[in-house]
Parts: sequence; C-alpha cells; structure tokens
Amino acid sequence: MPIEILMPALSPTMEEGTLAKWLVKEGDTVSSGDVIAEIETDKATMEFEAVDEGVIGKILVAEGTADVTVNTPIAMLLEDGESADDLDASPEPAPKAAPAKPAEAAAASTPTAAPPAPTQSGDRVFASPLARRIAADKGLDLSQITGSGPRGRIVKADVESATPQAAATAQAAAPAASVPVAKPVDASAIAKMYEGRAYTELPLDGMRKTIAARLTEAKQTIPHFYLRRSATLDPLMAFRAQLNAQLEKRGVKLSVNDFIIKACALALQQVPAANAVWAGDRILQLEPSDVAVAVAIEGGLFTPVLKDAHQKSLSALSAEMKDLATRARDRKLAPHEYQGGSFAISNLGMMGIENFDAVINPPHGAILAVGAGLKKPVVADDGGVTVATVMSMTLSVDHRVIDGALGAELLQAIVDNLENPMAMLA
Repeated sequence: MPIEILMPALSPTMEEGTLAKWLVKEGDTVSSGDVIAEIETDKATMEFEAVDEGVIGKILVAEGTADVTVNTPIAMLLEDGESADDLDASPEPAPKAAPAKPAEAAAASTPTAAPPAPTQSGDRVFASPLARRIAADKGLDLSQITGSGPRGRIVKADVESATPQAAATAQAAAPAASVPVAKPVDASAIAKMYEGRAYTELPLDGMRKTIAARLTEAKQTIPHFYLRRSATLDPLMAFRAQLNAQLEKRGVKLSVNDFIIKACALALQQVPAANAVWAGDRILQLEPSDVAVAVAIEGGLFTPVLKDAHQKSLSALSAEMKDLATRARDRKLAPHEYQGGSFAISNLGMMGIENFDAVINPPHGAILAVGAGLKKPVVADDGGVTVATVMSMTLSVDHRVIDGALGAELLQAIVDNLENPMAMLA
C-alpha cells in the first residue's frame, strides 16, 4: 500500500509552512534519512528527511506552495514491489477553511481535543520497512510502540530506542494542560475603523503568528513580577579593553554582552534554585546553565540557547554567540539550537534604551532586560560624587517558579559578577 508523505511539523510551534523546494522528483528512489525537500517553517528554512524507503510515486504539492497545513499529504511513496498502478486516487491537500463569521468564530474559540493520529488500521501497524526489520531483530511488538513519524507511523528511531518492557507501556499518555484562549479579533471590524485612511495591509507570516501566540500565552498565564537593579560597569569596561588588546592577534573581540551572558550563567550556578522552568504540574531544576539570548531579525526574533555557558570561556561564548546570531538572521538555526534553556537575556542597550521590561519566554523561569550603560553621577564610598558608567537591568520573574527573595538573590549574583569581572575567570 503506497505511503503518504505528510507535511512535517519541524518545530514545536509549526502549524503550517511553505514547501520551498523539492530535492527529488517522481521516480526517484529514497532511503530513510535522505533529504527530500526544503521546508520554510515558522522559524527557519529546514531540510526534510524521508522516514521510509521506497520510490517517489507522485508529488502532490508543488514546490513554492505556501500555507501547507501540517499533516497534509505532499507526496506518495511506493514500497518494495509496488508500482504507479498501486496508487489510488491521489489525496488532495485539505483546503484551508474560509474565514468564520464573528459569531461562528466566537463559538469556535472553545478548545476541543484533537483525536490522536492513527497508528493502526485493522490488524495493520503503520511502520517503515526498516523499522519492521529492526523490531523483528529486537523481538519488539510494533503494536505496543507509539510512532513519532507522520500520523503516528513507526520509524527507525522509535524501535531503536524501544525495549520490550518500555514498548509495552508506551501507550500511556498524559492529559494535556488547558491553556486560556484569547478572544478572537474581528479583522473586518478593525479595518472598518480606518475606512478612508491610507494604510498597507501586511499578512502575518509563520514567525509573526508564533510570536503573537506565544507572547499572548505568556502574558495571560505567567504571573510576572519585576526586579530592578543597576550595575557599575567601569571595572568591566577596563578589563574588557585589556583582554581585547591581548586577544587582537587571535581575531577575538569580546562584547559587553559576552560578559553579561557569562555573569548570568555563573549566577544560575551560584543560585541553583533559580535555575528552573515551569512544567505544568511540577518545576524542573536544571543543573547546567543553558542561557538563551534574544536576537532580532527581520520580521521577528530568535532566542538561540548557549548550552553549558557556565563552563565556557568568554572567547568561546563570543564565537558561539556570533555564529548563532548570524545563522538566526539567515533563518538557518535548527530547532535544538533555539529550544530549551531556563533563563533568557534581552539586550536593547546598544539601541540606546535605558531600561525596559521583557516578557518571559515559557517555560523559562526568568528573563533579564538589559539597558544601555550611561555616564551618571554616583556617590562614592567616601561620600564624594564621581562619574561612573551605570547599566540598568530588569529581571522579569515567573512567580510560580521563583519567589521574590530568590529572584533578588539571583539578580544580586548577576550584579556582583558584572562588577567583579576578573572573578568570573577564576
């Protein structure tokens, strides 16, 4: 029976994407792991690999097609011994629903649970030929394994990671947590308000839709509170200038942001209870300091994650951050490079912003908003007035994860690290 190749969900937030380019044509033979297409997701352009082996029997969605819904059939794959004659009437991509009327939209806003993707039909278990061979070698019952491929198809990775005991319990599923749904906006009513005024209508791309959904969720469901501190940067600026002079021959130039990343990573180790994320019915306290950093790109932003940042040198963090930022702007990051972490940094200081409050990126426990370092009069320890470079910071905290005193302790550790930069190298 020919296999449907479905539009994949290449990121956790992807609901639809653009089939940018086919890398195979009808009649080509493919194996599991072969790259067969390039897909533009809500975050990046990514390669799509085949999960089954066979021959491309028919391409259903032409390259360049936008707004292809996840799990829409995009091609048909013929298995061993099958030919084009075995292709039934080709399934057509599901048509996009027409815009609902306001009353209908309000009724439809009530969330309903989607049925699970089928993995079996009658006595047949949907699995790739390679997965079947591996399962037979390992003595696994495929009917007891939950597939991660399109529509629940069992693929190579599922059977390689399964054991007979684990497979028997793999069907247990946790109930999904309910999330408040925002009241839908009536676009026609908004447009009517501006009748007679010149404007340009900009359709939402996948990234902008994702940003809107996630930030709405964050502000509706996360109990934010805010802690504010300033740090004196003169010792750090002098130390940075000294290091950059010594590193110039190696082509390394450290930024103030590199020191901020290092300071936050060490602070999460110094205050380990704050190195945590919200997981619905529990809190996960992380051991490594995985720090996300917001990177502005055209039309949105990414938050690539610097994993094990507390263990890396300033020069290593600088090089990695430059690489991640460059690939983020080119939309070439893989999902594992912008997922995870417990803490984020958003720095608008280079744009002259003195201070601001950032929105927490769930499931993170906190995010640090960094303002510009400005020359200001300050009172010295001896009571005299002097001029110093002062940087304002605001820590946005999820009160479900971090209480006020713990958040204050974390912010104090960040300030101490920034004001004593040499200690960060110890």
